[in-house]
Amino acid sequence: MNNQKGYWWVPSLYLGEALPFSAVMLISVIMFKEFGLTDGEITVYTGWLGLPWVIKPLWSPLIDNLRTKRWWILTMQFTMGVALALVAFTLPSPFWLQSSLALFMIIAFASATHDISADGFYIIGLPDREQELYVGVRNTFYRIGMVVGQGGLVMLCGWLQSGAGMSRELSWGAIFIIIGILMALLATYHLFTLPRVETSRHDRFNLKEQAIEFWKTLKVFGTKPHIITALLFILLFRLPEGLLTKIVPLFLTRSAEEGGLALSNEHFGLIYGTLGVIGLLLGGIIGGWAVSRWGLKRCLWPLVLCITLPDIVYVYLSFMPTTSLWLIGTCVCIEQLGYGLGFAAYTLYLVTFSRGERSTAVFSICTAGQYLGGVMLPGMVSGLISQNTGYPTFFIIVMALCLVTFAVTAMVKIDGKSEA
Repeated sequence: MNNQKGYWWVPSLYLGEALPFSAVMLISVIMFKEFGLTDGEITVYTGWLGLPWVIKPLWSPLIDNLRTKRWWILTMQFTMGVALALVAFTLPSPFWLQSSLALFMIIAFASATHDISADGFYIIGLPDREQELYVGVRNTFYRIGMVVGQGGLVMLCGWLQSGAGMSRELSWGAIFIIIGILMALLATYHLFTLPRVETSRHDRFNLKEQAIEFWKTLKVFGTKPHIITALLFILLFRLPEGLLTKIVPLFLTRSAEEGGLALSNEHFGLIYGTLGVIGLLLGGIIGGWAVSRWGLKRCLWPLVLCITLPDIVYVYLSFMPTTSLWLIGTCVCIEQLGYGLGFAAYTLYLVTFSRGERSTAVFSICTAGQYLGGVMLPGMVSGLISQNTGYPTFFIIVMALCLVTFAVTAMVKIDGKSEA
């Protein structure tokens, strides 16, 4: 069946975008913790895995000029399915760390390539009016994929260990085989449902032409109004949240002797991987609605406060540790709801900033910049900081760095005429 209707392929396409990202950037964190790595080792190793999402604008022209986006989607999904399943076979080996990291990096590059082709396919595969109709669907199913990955599958891993008596190698191996099978099934499904909306007219890739095009995009980006304050905002707005992202799962699951809250994988998957993601989704929806109603300029500071002030819940939990799942779950949901609200404003700023000449390419540079400054680099150093200061002091440092977010927000310029 080669149906053109978006409901046949938009939900599954963005489900397939979320699963490998979840596997590489979060599930790996929990697995490495169980295999005995320190916070510093985990955040440095998994931080490097974010590199493909930072540099993906460098090869995005290749996706546009070689083969079709449909071909890239199918190829990357099959590739990720095989690589994810292979992770399972590395875990019992003496070189499990080196082997799994190599496979995770392959998956990361394939996933970043899949993101480029999927977002491009969404634009050419749907009429303009349907793109607006399905934007909520794609975001919802992306979040569902995150719930399945960092929620359901982490919970399943915990049950396989506690309920079925599996070893950590077998239980985590089973999880990655499941994710690999899911990606292979999605690829098979998309083989029949993704519409053929392109013809492969380009048989070669002209490096010189693409380098010239990339340079022109950089010139457009560099000559945007208020570029210095915009660049500071793009790079540093998410700094506190970037520090939290990898440490919070470790804090929640480390033993009480290590300063953590000692959540089991089942409880972690429920609280952080499910309830937290739901809070994040609700925050994004409410934030988007607020900006559409009152405009980005009026909503910016309230939403900035929403993304920063709730971080204090982790200061509270680290100084007043508790075993109450209700209390922990409430704190996580509050923080993730606030993050969703603030990130909605941040994303809409990137969209506003990118409008004009070469908007798609400029937006890809913006997203790469925000991932570099707001996810990758803070994430890599976060474990080294928490390891040397302890979780309570680490979370105080995060709260102090919210002042950086306030500073770049105060400097950024938003043209009220361009935000509608």
